[in-house]
Amino acid sequence: MIASRFAVAVHILTLVATFDNEQLTSESMAESIGVNPVVVRTLLGKLRKAGLVRTRRGVAGAELVRPLEKIRLLDIYLAVNPEGGLFSFHAHPSPKCPVGANIHASLGRHLDRAEKALAKSLAESNLSEVTKEVRRQSKRKH
Repeated sequence: MIASRFAVAVHILTLVATFDNEQLTSESMAESIGVNPVVVRTLLGKLRKAGLVRTRRGVAGAELVRPLEKIRLLDIYLAVNPEGGLFSFHAHPSPKCPVGANIHASLGRHLDRAEKALAKSLAESNLSEVTKEVRRQSKRKH
């Protein structure tokens, strides 16, 4: 399940892109996002491991490793959801029931198709698009 990890990760990267050379702390990012700083540090670790950001131990801030246009939303999604999958099946349907015995196979192909459509859509969008939209919205409100 994605939960909110993906949206929070995009928020983090948009902060890094927007406040380019500023030393953003996990606390300041967490305040913007409305989460605990531990969540920010955990996701920054996943984003670093995926090669999307560079961080230095003991030093505030992060920097993007690639240009915004080269960071697809799919890259972010896969960084924070390495196990993949929007959907997960319940573990033990009854094999004695005709529905329980066949639900995974019958529903699975539909869920696979939905996940492939999501991946295709995220692959066609990048962080630059999100960052530009945030900046546009911000100018409208000020």
